[in-house]
Amino acid sequence: MKVTNIHDIEKFFKVVDECKGKVELVTGEGDRLNLKSKLSQYVSLANIFSDGTIEELEIVAYEPEDIDKLLNFMVNS
Repeated sequence: MKVTNIHDIEKFFKVVDECKGKVELVTGEGDRLNLKSKLSQYVSLANIFSDGTIEELEIVAYEPEDIDKLLNFMVNS
């Protein structure tokens, strides 16, 4: 799923941390980083964070309840 215009990055990673299953960031090269890993969170921030907003991410969540959490975050943020 594509996630766009994340303004509250701290809240986004909190939602990711609350997910039960694996949540991955798909890089432009097709690599997948585990977003539940703090190291991966810092690496992803370093690569895409510029002005306080993440304009677009492609993420993969495997559990239906995690997908719902992420969609809820996107709709209500």
